[in-house]
Amino acid sequence: MNASTREGYGEELVELGARNEDVVVLEADISVSTKTCYFARRFPQRFVNVGVAEQNEVMIAAGMATCGLLPFVSTYAVFASMRCCEQIRSFVCYPRLNVKFGVSHGGLTACTDGVTHQATEDIAIVRAMPNMTVLVPSDYHMTKAAVRAAASIDGPVYIRLCRDPLPVIYDSSVRLEIGRSVTLREGDDVTIIAAGDMVSAALDAVEMLSAESVHARLIDMPCIKPIDEEAIIKAARETRTLVTVENHQIAGGLGSAVAEVVVENAPVPVRRLGLRDTFGESGQYALLLQKYRFSARDIANACAKAVREKKR
Repeated sequence: MNASTREGYGEELVELGARNEDVVVLEADISVSTKTCYFARRFPQRFVNVGVAEQNEVMIAAGMATCGLLPFVSTYAVFASMRCCEQIRSFVCYPRLNVKFGVSHGGLTACTDGVTHQATEDIAIVRAMPNMTVLVPSDYHMTKAAVRAAASIDGPVYIRLCRDPLPVIYDSSVRLEIGRSVTLREGDDVTIIAAGDMVSAALDAVEMLSAESVHARLIDMPCIKPIDEEAIIKAARETRTLVTVENHQIAGGLGSAVAEVVVENAPVPVRRLGLRDTFGESGQYALLLQKYRFSARDIANACAKAVREKKR
């Protein structure tokens, strides 16, 4: 079964809105794409379409938060993190307002839309902002859990979503704990740490490696900030080599966050897969992953190489 994370986001907003009358949703004229259209149909009086004015959207949400409302700001990841960077930093994170951001089309999943719509730097941008929590759920059910987790804590939260359907990994009972990861596969040869749509690719890589007698541990890291330092350190000490994979630049994202923990606590080799100081391009999603070398096969190859080098 496949389902998109943006579908999970839109559906959970409706459920959250039914439970909490303080929930309001703001949109920048792309509600069909972000799936906030579901909330708009159910709760039209608590839905605000600001038009193509994302900076205004953030400022309106900040004002709502000061009045005790629980605003969810929705748009594409590239516009939230870049067009609204100053507004998020100075008017949401600095005063630590209770504003949530549900942003779609993260990474190369906006594949055919090209560079202008592909957010490959957004995690690095928002992760650097004090007071911001950063969530990157890997499937439909984890996304619904991410919305619930975001609503349960006070302060800014950035939830990064994908456009296309992904394999469903979890069931409806899954919980997202802030600052905690999920170990999906056990192994002692190498550890793969992945987030978002790359988790399903990493699961395929684990199966490929198993056929080659390489036993890989797989950690799903749905919370990039605060990151699960305990799981990272444990994996570094037990498997002695790590491979990170993300649909993002390798600078400033998941790979950087993992490397920061490792270098200070348990220095071991860390291979980072993702975009390497380059923009993406328009094309089919699977072909883009192959071109930039973080497809399932590339993950498996990187792990196999890391294991060989560890044994030297």
